[in-house]
Amino acid sequence: MKPENIKIVLGYIMVCLIWGSTWFAIKLSVGSFTPLASAGFRFIVSALLFFILIKVKRIEIVKDKIAVKLYIMLGFCSFVLPFGLLYWAEQRIPSGLTSILFAVLPISVLIISRVMLPENKITPLQSFGILLGFLGIVLIFSKKLDINLGNDLAGMLAVLGAGIIQAFITVIMKKYSSHLNPVSLNFFPTLIAGPVLLLLGLAFEDYHKWVFDAQGILSVLYLAFFGTIIGFSTYYWLMHKIDIVPISLTSIITPIVAIIIGSVILNEKFTFRDFVGSSVVLIGILFANFDAIKNYLRRKRSNFRYD
Repeated sequence: MKPENIKIVLGYIMVCLIWGSTWFAIKLSVGSFTPLASAGFRFIVSALLFFILIKVKRIEIVKDKIAVKLYIMLGFCSFVLPFGLLYWAEQRIPSGLTSILFAVLPISVLIISRVMLPENKITPLQSFGILLGFLGIVLIFSKKLDINLGNDLAGMLAVLGAGIIQAFITVIMKKYSSHLNPVSLNFFPTLIAGPVLLLLGLAFEDYHKWVFDAQGILSVLYLAFFGTIIGFSTYYWLMHKIDIVPISLTSIITPIVAIIIGSVILNEKFTFRDFVGSSVVLIGILFANFDAIKNYLRRKRSNFRYD
């Protein structure tokens, strides 16, 4: 395997592992801070770390019209709106239902990319793989669902909205951000999102509940550095390297990682249902990437014969 391909595989695995662990870190952070404020603190720290990284690495910040529009769109459509909706919704609906509804992201990416990226052909196997992966997530969390449509509808719509908004901005970034460094691409959006979310927290949440203890501070630092700096920088780097469909599948892999982390760290039971659902998700991922895997093996075989 070429060094570039190894980097891509490792980067993809890293994003899934990091974002799978952020659910646990978010649980810790909202134990010390209110949800919107927690997200605000996270992105303020992230913006500061991005700024230091840009200065140390001497990364150029592109300021053309397209870049500025992308910074603003990313700030609101990838950070403020989705995170605000998700944090708000998680106070009203079960986390299992949140995971299922947010898994609509790859399906939304599939639909939106058909319109905005007609050059990226979506194969029937990719569509089948995404649907299979979604069904796997439904299977995993189906036992934990306790839906009261009258009380939960607003929260459900919020999560669906977050997934669709995130899918839209993912396709936009795939189409227009290839000339931007992944680090500088995330600096201005986090600089926007941090203060906005913190102000929303001050306006709509009880700041008297904030506790600046070790748990809260360390979890925010973890989310800022690993979840945002490493996670989003790697995510947008991958977006410049591979097709958008595999990128979107991270949203159905991370709940599985979260379940495994929960079973190891929190001693939560890993059930047979979890095992079957996880297997269905992985099979769906294989289907979604079947053509890419087949083409790779074909190239390897032809190179071997040539040698």
